Amino acid sequence: MSETAKNSEISQQIEILEAQMADANFWQDKQRAQEVIREIESLKNELLGGEKYDQLNAVITIFSGAGGDDAEDFSAILFRMYTKFAEKRGFGLALIHEHANDHGGYRNVTFLVQGKQAYGILKSESGVHRLVRVSPFNAKQARHTSFSLVEVVPEFGKSEAVKISPDDLKIEFSRSSGPGGQNVNKRETAVRVVHIPTNLSAHSTAERSQERNRERALEILQGKLYKRQEEEREAREKGLHISKTAEIEWGSQIRSYVLHPYKMVKDHRTGVETSKIEDVLDGDIDLFLPAQAGLQK
Repeated sequence: MSETAKNSEISQQIEILEAQMADANFWQDKQRAQEVIREIESLKNELLGGEKYDQLNAVITIFSGAGGDDAEDFSAILFRMYTKFAEKRGFGLALIHEHANDHGGYRNVTFLVQGKQAYGILKSESGVHRLVRVSPFNAKQARHTSFSLVEVVPEFGKSEAVKISPDDLKIEFSRSSGPGGQNVNKRETAVRVVHIPTNLSAHSTAERSQERNRERALEILQGKLYKRQEEEREAREKGLHISKTAEIEWGSQIRSYVLHPYKMVKDHRTGVETSKIEDVLDGDIDLFLPAQAGLQK
């Protein structure tokens, strides 16, 4: 059965059950009524892609791609955008790991967004983001294109949702560093965990102890493996091939932010666009987020 036919069948089942709810005698059998409500909720979750982890917090990592200093600055711009979005939503935000450059940009940065449905709301932000502007790092004031990759995974905590064999892990320790690269801890508290079969990795440097950074890195790695498994499952269903390494380059972007020669933000998956780029970069990204997350204004 195709995905479209399956979704149509689920929608019909939901309609039938909701029609039962509209019956005047529906609540006379409370046990049956509760069963129907649970079944409707389950079917709706399945219709949305089996989003059983949508209620979890989101771990977001931004990687700088092509564009040098501009790309690293773009990653900082995106980090600020998500920070502002979290503030406006009343979500918490905590820094997990950062690899900063000397002028306020990031080679990569990982942070936690804490709030109800944070992963479900933000997971569609995963993908390559593209910035076109006059480069502030170019004396000739030339137009420049930069790319950053946004990766959004669920925070599983100590869940066993994705089991990882200890034999498949490589764990590296180093000193956590503060601004300017100055070592602020004499002990090696920073942790990098690598999943050898997939080469996926996760860093944690913000926790005070090595053990807590190790736990945090493993939690992030769980989320990354879950995301990889979901992408591979979806690819199999659609008959597509998924590369093991995401290409952060031309032609692969999900969204473009254009500051010059005109102002526009466009999502290439949905066609949604706006000229209010300053508002978007200040955290107003609701129009690009999925309607099923309850974000329609």
